[in-house]
Amino acid sequence: MNFRLRPRRRIYEGKGKVLFEGPDPGTLVQYFKDDTTACNNTKKGVITGKGVLNNRISEYLMVKLGEIGVPTHFMRRLNMREQLIRRAEIIPVEVVVRNIVAGSLSERLGIEEGTVLPRSIVEFYYKKDELGNPMVSDEHITAFGWASPMEIDEMMSLSLRVNDYLSGLFLGIGLKLVDFKLEFGRLWDNDELHIILADEISPDNCRLWDVKTNEKMDKDRFRRDLGKVAEAYQEVARRLGIMPENAVFATESEKQK
Repeated sequence: MNFRLRPRRRIYEGKGKVLFEGPDPGTLVQYFKDDTTACNNTKKGVITGKGVLNNRISEYLMVKLGEIGVPTHFMRRLNMREQLIRRAEIIPVEVVVRNIVAGSLSERLGIEEGTVLPRSIVEFYYKKDELGNPMVSDEHITAFGWASPMEIDEMMSLSLRVNDYLSGLFLGIGLKLVDFKLEFGRLWDNDELHIILADEISPDNCRLWDVKTNEKMDKDRFRRDLGKVAEAYQEVARRLGIMPENAVFATESEKQK
């Protein structure tokens, strides 16, 4: 039976994606929406074609990370907007890796945006939109049972490995990896528990600046009303060599709700 023709059960809908029941046990279909949110979901909009671009960009980066041994939930891209992924238990902690001061770090500490950090900083945030995704320590994470010390170590190790690889990859196409957010999940395989990279990697959760001009090529263009959000995402895909064929995108303005 053609899976695409079967009714699909919706498992979860987030701000930028929808998860559907997959064709096989232990799988899900991840659908990328054009919906865009910022400022802890208080600002909302629709960027035409964003889901198509994020699907291709995330596919490309997940595959590249898999090739260097980073375990991910990605299995394969199904079409312009959907991926087949492994079903994992998502750990309710977002891991943010920062290389250059920007966004909330600049606001919290009063450090000028664009300041290069002496070393990469790893931060943890409790994944709870209604609370504003508050920053937490490893003590909070273990006290409330969100993850074990061993799992925290594994998430940190994988995050820094991802950072090292992606920093070089993006630099090679003229982009600075300023900071980015990762999510992880638990996956059982042959009675062994593994921590794997989940969610997506795209301009939605990475800050990317042009090396020469520092022009923002990510969701900050939406957050800060800079305009040309779709064009920035297209440029990232173009530099990666993966611009979707026959895709139609917004080129002048984005619709805000």
